[in-house]
Amino acid sequence: MNFSKKIFSNLFLVFLVFLLSGTYADANVRTQGRSNPASKEHLFSGTGFFVKDRSPYPDKEAKAWFLEAEKFRKNNDFSKALEFYEKFSKRRSDAELETKTNSVMIGPEALYRAAVIREQRGDWQKAFEHLRLIAQAYINYDFERVAESLMRLAERLAKEDLPNKWGIFPRLRSGSADRLRLNQIVELARGPKFAPRALMALAEISLKDKKEEDAVDGLERLINLYPDSYLCEKAYFLLATIYESRVTGPSYDQGSTMKALNFYEDFLILFPSPPPISKHESKVDFLQRSADFKERRKAAEQGRKEMRENLAASKVEVGQYMQNYGKYFLIRWKELGNRPSLQFYNEAITVAPESQAARIAEEKVAQLRASDE
Repeated sequence: MNFSKKIFSNLFLVFLVFLLSGTYADANVRTQGRSNPASKEHLFSGTGFFVKDRSPYPDKEAKAWFLEAEKFRKNNDFSKALEFYEKFSKRRSDAELETKTNSVMIGPEALYRAAVIREQRGDWQKAFEHLRLIAQAYINYDFERVAESLMRLAERLAKEDLPNKWGIFPRLRSGSADRLRLNQIVELARGPKFAPRALMALAEISLKDKKEEDAVDGLERLINLYPDSYLCEKAYFLLATIYESRVTGPSYDQGSTMKALNFYEDFLILFPSPPPISKHESKVDFLQRSADFKERRKAAEQGRKEMRENLAASKVEVGQYMQNYGKYFLIRWKELGNRPSLQFYNEAITVAPESQAARIAEEKVAQLRASDE
């Protein structure tokens, strides 16, 4: 009996050692990934149960798998091809395969072809993850090709109906996952071609999900980081509408009114006409953007008018309060007289001279000046 207990105890210790060594190996890989930015092994999940092996695949083995996958793909056996292609999502491969026409980087090419199959099957999330791994792990691969696919998938995931899994089970959309994917594109694709599109899509998705702060953050990043992007025109307009939606009337704090008014005025001053066609957009997209711009400009002029009227009405209310109750809280109120009230009434007239508030302010000014004479 004691002998059996001893064997069990020894086996338990061996299991514990394996488990701890696997944890240590994972921690060591993560530490190396932080201390050495050039190392990309930590991006891969690795193979093995107790100890994760994230070392690159041997070239000979990687080439054999890739050729086997190609054979299945050409025979339209995409399930088998995918099985081999997705081996490269576990560990990286630096092998290159020489063909008659060019040299193929096996690791990223396998992942790209796996992403194509996954997208065709409707598994857009998995396709996106494969492409993201290429962008992070293989800096010498065709980034334009990968970034374009990443952007397309992110927009499809965020805006289109998700295909059913296996044609039967519905896939659920996650707004937080959509925003995460677009933020990942912004980080990976810093530059005027993809990042502004990702930030605009991020803002639009955030607005749809009623995450206004996320939308404001994305739009402000677009304006500040990519001021020459044609999407800035729409960004200014959307920021104005977001702040306008927070306005609660002339009797309340006017911080949102001021921000909305400033963004409407910036939009109208900076964009008297739509920004010219960009090399990063098609002619069809430009024509649609130009048509949308006309509607945005009309809405901006109306929004500016309403914000000015709201601000003027607020100043009239403050002026009236100062006129009626200023003597109870103003220092030197006898010396100041009606000047504080007149200041707010005059500001109301200046802000929105054609408004009803301006008419009231003019009457108040006339009454106060007559009482001073």
